[in-house]
Amino acid sequence: MFAVVKTGGKQYKVASGDVLKIEKIAGNAGETVQFNEVLMLGGDKTTVGTPTVEGAGVQAEILEQGKGPKVINYVKRRRKHSSQRKKGHRQQLTVLRITDILASGADKSGVTAAVNGAGFVATAAVAEAAAPKKAKAEKKAAPKAAKKSEAKAEKAAPAAEGADDLKKLSGVGPALEKKLHAAGVTTFAQISAWGADDIAEFDEKLSFKGRIEREGWVDQAKDLAKG
Repeated sequence: MFAVVKTGGKQYKVASGDVLKIEKIAGNAGETVQFNEVLMLGGDKTTVGTPTVEGAGVQAEILEQGKGPKVINYVKRRRKHSSQRKKGHRQQLTVLRITDILASGADKSGVTAAVNGAGFVATAAVAEAAAPKKAKAEKKAAPKAAKKSEAKAEKAAPAAEGADDLKKLSGVGPALEKKLHAAGVTTFAQISAWGADDIAEFDEKLSFKGRIEREGWVDQAKDLAKG
């Protein structure tokens, strides 16, 4: 029996006993996690999901957490600016072994859901990924008026106590500030302490596309933290 699962924006065809190296998921070596996004089941009978197979899941044991080889990115702009930049990135990876493929009953297995993240995944995102499908269905069925009311209340809510106004950073507006808060970044002191790995990590996970280095957030944060 085999299954096709989706994780980290990629699809994998897996069978019991397979060892995979995928984009990092939360967890420690020896823990068992469950992938609930099963797109297809195969074997004696093939089942194709719409888009996922209801009640199916793939369980796996985490073998180790690590990083891939360093990739060097070199950019040189000759026109107008004549600037150049060189940076490296190492993708965080998880190695795991497929232990079981469940055709049904995965939602009642009690095994922790696999959540992609590099250690700063917002608590709300983890809770949503691990919640039963029934709870998600109830959330989708909530009245639109209630959702609009919640959105307005969230927008009008004051910043967390002790948080800095991150909008003072070049290129940061309310939307980016909200992303940073969701990732646990609320002060200039946190940003000023970022190293090359932290910058690459946030660039990728929050889709900043090089904005941190381009706008010089770290240097700005150091000056703002002093002030």
